[in-house]
Amino acid sequence: MSVANAKHTVLNPVIPYTGTIPGGLHPGEIIIIQGTVPPDADRFHIDLSSGCSTKPRSDIAFHFNPRFRGSPCVVCNSLQQESWGKEETLHQLPYKQGAPFETIVLVHEDVFKVAVNGSHLLEYKHRIPLDRVDTFSISGKVRVHAIGYIPNSAIYSESGDLNLPYKGSILKGLSPGQHITIKGQVSMYPHSFTVNLRNSSTENIALHLNPRMKSGMFIRNSYLSESWGREEQELPFFPFSAGEYFEILILCQSHQFKLAVNGSHLFEFRHRVQDLSSIDQLEIMGDLELRDVKLW
Repeated sequence: MSVANAKHTVLNPVIPYTGTIPGGLHPGEIIIIQGTVPPDADRFHIDLSSGCSTKPRSDIAFHFNPRFRGSPCVVCNSLQQESWGKEETLHQLPYKQGAPFETIVLVHEDVFKVAVNGSHLLEYKHRIPLDRVDTFSISGKVRVHAIGYIPNSAIYSESGDLNLPYKGSILKGLSPGQHITIKGQVSMYPHSFTVNLRNSSTENIALHLNPRMKSGMFIRNSYLSESWGREEQELPFFPFSAGEYFEILILCQSHQFKLAVNGSHLFEFRHRVQDLSSIDQLEIMGDLELRDVKLW
């Protein structure tokens, strides 16, 4: 993930580093840390805290502490009124001594989600209200090349990249008036690809899109209560070709989805799931190369 879209970037900070988070933290925002672990590293830690006082010590909402010695692990905790809470330990360490890394911290209303080098690592439930968090710090045996604060894009990759299969979380779910744009390129020898708008905690799929290049069909459906609904196939023309770039625009309206490809309207799909806020995940898979995904 690039720091090019960051609202604020710190380059090559001296470690230990402490800095104010511009505007504080809000759901949907991302902190990205790019750096290198020295060959002799024993541990380092990242803190998201309420202020930077040392006496008395500021509350720490999220203490993220990779440890390399003994049994490698990542320890997470919070500090309140100068007392540490219960440690949460993950006996898995995605960092390697002497190797570069990219850590992404996604801010949710109820949890922090962390991905390292493109793979989801852990979740940490808030113990301190998010609106109190205004300071970022990093210290220990680590070299940092860039820290970026990326504003709310409303949708984010759960693995931190655009690799397939892609899963993106839609913060707060969908609501009328929102658009999803998907940019990509069809594979040279494609069969089909799939786009699902779904609920992450169930098997329900509110909108299933399945363009099939060999047959020229563009299937739309839903999967609710463990059953596929009625397929919709009507189409003015088939918009995808092998090896060709495309842009899909999905507009969520109060009663339907509207879909356009490369600027041309294709069809509507009436909502079969009425609680749009329950549609909180975007899935993309199949014979394509994904370039960009945005919700606005």
